[in-house]
Amino acid sequence: MGLTIAVIPARGGSKRIPRKNIKNFCGQPIIAYSIQAAQESGLFDRIIVSTDDEEIAEVSRLYGAEIPFMRPKELADDYTGTNAIVKHALKWFRDQNVPVEYACCIYATAPFIQVKYLQQGFDKLISGGKDFVFTVTTFEFPIQRAVKLNQDCEVEPFFPEFIPSRSQDLEEAYHDAAQFYWGKSEAYLNDTSLYFSGSLSLVLPRYLVQDVDTLEDWQQAEFMYHALRAKGNSN
Repeated sequence: MGLTIAVIPARGGSKRIPRKNIKNFCGQPIIAYSIQAAQESGLFDRIIVSTDDEEIAEVSRLYGAEIPFMRPKELADDYTGTNAIVKHALKWFRDQNVPVEYACCIYATAPFIQVKYLQQGFDKLISGGKDFVFTVTTFEFPIQRAVKLNQDCEVEPFFPEFIPSRSQDLEEAYHDAAQFYWGKSEAYLNDTSLYFSGSLSLVLPRYLVQDVDTLEDWQQAEFMYHALRAKGNSN
């Protein structure tokens, strides 16, 4: 039996929201929510933050995560994907002769992450016999009726054949909820794609999902967080 580890990617060079991964979000650095959820889940033997940035490393240690290595610069650019970061961490453990059986990539900007969903995801990975389990949520509007604007700002449908259809007759669509990605160590090391039939989904309610890529996203996420906290206090 090998370890079960959490890998939290947190590079220092975020551009649209400078210092995003340690920016204060409703009272604490946003990365703290991911670290704390991993700790509270009781699922992980090691909780690793993969970063190229000393300040992020210091903050992460303050909240109880490990920084056993600094991520190399070639894996800290705008184009490095999640799989490559987890694979690098798994290779580090392999080089230390420490076997890892399961890894969960948890995004550093996931303040709505909940322990129960981390646990459900792991249970699904074990029982489902697949390589990956990751979170998804529904689109709030039928994607078949999406429109685009041409250079004259005129509206054009992406799928003209579906415009006459009633929304209730269209198949529901889902998108990556960008919270966490459970996987078998071998799948990460073999560069297995997340987006194929070897993956299972864990569906989250939309009120727990918000991308945090722009300042507008950040503001909306804070509004959502305050609303959820107020609802919880009222109960």
